[in-house]
Amino acid sequence: MLTEGRNAVLELIKSGKDIDKICMEKNPSGSLARVFAEARRAGIRVQFVDREALDRASATGHHQGVIAYGGNYEYANLDDIISSSEEESLIILCDGIEDVHNLGSIIRVAECVGADGVVIPSSRSASVTEAVVRISAGAASHVKVARVTNLNSAVDELKKNGFWVYALEADGKSIYETEIEKKAVLIIGGEDSGVKRLTREKSDFVVSLPLYGKVNSLNASVALGVAAYEVVRRRNV
Repeated sequence: MLTEGRNAVLELIKSGKDIDKICMEKNPSGSLARVFAEARRAGIRVQFVDREALDRASATGHHQGVIAYGGNYEYANLDDIISSSEEESLIILCDGIEDVHNLGSIIRVAECVGADGVVIPSSRSASVTEAVVRISAGAASHVKVARVTNLNSAVDELKKNGFWVYALEADGKSIYETEIEKKAVLIIGGEDSGVKRLTREKSDFVVSLPLYGKVNSLNASVALGVAAYEVVRRRNV
């Protein structure tokens, strides 16, 4: 597992997860020097290399002068996410998010709003790759991401544990006119298909964001961000 980019590597160091080594451009300065200082403080081996060596090793082409080498991404267990949730909790379910940019952005949103975790299906979905970690700006190192075989079974399990499920769809009731329970699950659907029929039927509510322009949809990660911050706003009024 490669983690590339200054912010992503810095957050990986802060997370305390295992890092075999960090390869870094020679004579680090600015934010790269901060990454070096944090790595030294954490006792992580740093190897200085030419930029050409980083270019050859990079999987994304956006290493920004630093690449961390570690084990495979460690997915959480759904039970771990449920057991760590509190009286006011928010969990994000991704129903067929196949674009790595959207998944990375969704994980970043989840971390920023303090969500308890993100749940993705094991098939027909992007997984947590080097690109997703970089796009999440390191948030993937802090947010629990569970990968489940059956998303609908996960919905059933969450409901058994007191969560109320909200599917975010274009034809639902406005989220601003819907009561949000303390233990909430937000489901965001795929870029083209939206929330699948059975998953939608299992949801307690179908909610939407009002649109006032001429374009009839929002990017999945943008829609999730707006909805998640509405949940947070309600809890901080």
